[in-house]
Amino acid sequence: MGKRNYTHVQALLPEIKAMPAEGKTQREVAGYYGFQNKQVVKRLLERERRKERKLEAGILPRPKGRPRKDAAHRDIAAEQTFEIQRLRMEDKLLRDFLRSAGRR
Repeated sequence: MGKRNYTHVQALLPEIKAMPAEGKTQREVAGYYGFQNKQVVKRLLERERRKERKLEAGILPRPKGRPRKDAAHRDIAAEQTFEIQRLRMEDKLLRDFLRSAGRR
C-alpha cells in the first residue's frame, strides 16, 4: 500500500467542471488527474452544486470555525471620536491639577 497523495481539488474545479460539459465521464476525469476513483470528482461536483443551489436561494456561505477576536466590524470614525474625547478629558484633568498645584 503506497503513500496517499493529497490534491487540492478545489483549485482544479474550473477544469473539472468543464470536462463533463465536454462529454467526459467522471471516471475519465478522475483518471486524467490521477485520483483514486470517481468518488473524488463526484463529491466535488455535488458540493459545488449544493453551494450554487444555496446561493440561488439567497443563503450566503458562512465561514467555518470560531470567529477571530478582531473580526468584528470596526467603526473607525467612532473609535477616533472616542479617542479624541478621552484625550481632551485627560488634558483638562492635567491642566486642573497643575492649576491647583499652583504651577500655572
